[in-house]
Amino acid sequence: MKSELIVDVQQKEISIALLEDSRLVSLQKESRNIAYVVGDLYLAKVKKIMPGLNAAFMDVGYEKDAFLHYLDLGPQFNSYQAFLKQAFDDKKKVPQIGKMKLEPDIPKQGTIQNVLQQGQLLLVQIAKEPISSKGPRLTTEISFTGRFMVLMPFGDKISISQKIKSTEEKIRLRQLISSIKPKGFSVIVRTSAENKRVAELNNEMRTLVKCWEDSIAKMQRSTPPALIYEEDSRAVSVIRDIFSSNFENIYVNDSETFTQIQQYVSLIAPDNKEIVKLYAKDTPIFDNFGITRQIKSSFGKTVSFKSGAYIIIEHTEALHVIDVNSGNRSKASPDQESNALDVNLKAADEIARQLRLRDMGGIIVIDFIDMNKPEHRQTLFDHMREVMANDRARHNILPLSKFGLMQITRQRVRPALDITTSETCPSCYGKGEIQPSLLFTDKLDEKLDYLVNSLKVKKFIMYIHPFVEAYVKKGMFSIYGKWKRHYGRGFKIVADESLAYLQYKVVDSDGKEIDLKEESDFNSRHTKTHARSKSRDKAE
Repeated sequence: MKSELIVDVQQKEISIALLEDSRLVSLQKESRNIAYVVGDLYLAKVKKIMPGLNAAFMDVGYEKDAFLHYLDLGPQFNSYQAFLKQAFDDKKKVPQIGKMKLEPDIPKQGTIQNVLQQGQLLLVQIAKEPISSKGPRLTTEISFTGRFMVLMPFGDKISISQKIKSTEEKIRLRQLISSIKPKGFSVIVRTSAENKRVAELNNEMRTLVKCWEDSIAKMQRSTPPALIYEEDSRAVSVIRDIFSSNFENIYVNDSETFTQIQQYVSLIAPDNKEIVKLYAKDTPIFDNFGITRQIKSSFGKTVSFKSGAYIIIEHTEALHVIDVNSGNRSKASPDQESNALDVNLKAADEIARQLRLRDMGGIIVIDFIDMNKPEHRQTLFDHMREVMANDRARHNILPLSKFGLMQITRQRVRPALDITTSETCPSCYGKGEIQPSLLFTDKLDEKLDYLVNSLKVKKFIMYIHPFVEAYVKKGMFSIYGKWKRHYGRGFKIVADESLAYLQYKVVDSDGKEIDLKEESDFNSRHTKTHARSKSRDKAE
């Protein structure tokens, strides 16, 4: 299977698309100034103890209080608390865990008011990002994730990934990690550590330990609430989690992000650093790889797939509901039962893709087409488990109920990705009246004149809808050629599939968008009417 990662870096957000055989299977969008990402460390203050919930609300600087449950304190909370006290008592020296005596574990059935008090300072880690009206969820079981291992202070255990099947390799890794692991730290060995040399593992171990020591030193100098440690850039963290030898290309359209990713790949897989490539074409990177079209067809309430069948996706705060419909199947099976099985199996493939693509979590209820034969129901259940096997999020699938419903629970760490595929009219901005579409090229002409003659911008790219781009470049004596002769050859007209029909966007030579919207663009009719009314009032 051919795997490619496409990274689209814009001014306000980064979009990361994973393609498998040129088919979009995962899409993540992150604001470039996003905070409270899973893995970040904060110095926080206990704001309120809630005995009824056996939890505490914490002030981490977010608009909503963060939530810390007793079970998220971790069994080693006594050792953690003693370490923090030592760190705050002497802020000139970073305590060494290896020289501490680890305290007994806290009881699993304990209460929050027995271990925390209002105003207490804690070093916490984001376990779940803010979702809907809820603040972030926290944990004091701190961990630092690397490519080959996860390092956790206040423990002394070594756990090996269950996906490593070789007993000899498990014994080798356990002995190796035991010889390089500092005292007072637990380690989880990830699947990617299989068959790795001791030098690579030791190098990452030292890097993660330094992250811990630097975080404590920064904590000692900070005043709550304060960000202490940030995870790697979103693009790098995604690559860290999903990178494999099957990756053929990683395309990035931003030089700075390209450098970060190339350095990381060079560190974890020096032989594969050449797969990281800088995309430098004028055509938007998602358009070039056919991602924009797939996004528009894959998101939304109704999603069609092969043979005319389709699924309808609805979601609420608590759960997602998916309805499977056979539609106008062009090649129906000879009998209804076989036809239902065929549609359901194809729907299962698409649903598994949609769960990953939209990052849907919580409870998912699927209403498949009814099937009477038990063997067909079992076949569908087995097939759904098979296609969900590659999903990295923790999930649980239940067999079909007697009503033909399948229930799936899927780990929800981040908000579900909700992309609106409908387009707001760029001419009327929702008012219902637009300029004549034939005059749109006149408007573009005015904008070019304003850019070149008023703003004195000579080099820029104007992005327009592909249909409009084809029209202005049509023929030997095209409108585009006329504009080039009149305004100079420093600008380009490029198609962008993400734009609406009468929409345009202009970026300068540095890739920064130039805002050309004028008041007349929003409400020209209202302005003219208001002006005429004022004239009549003066005449009267």
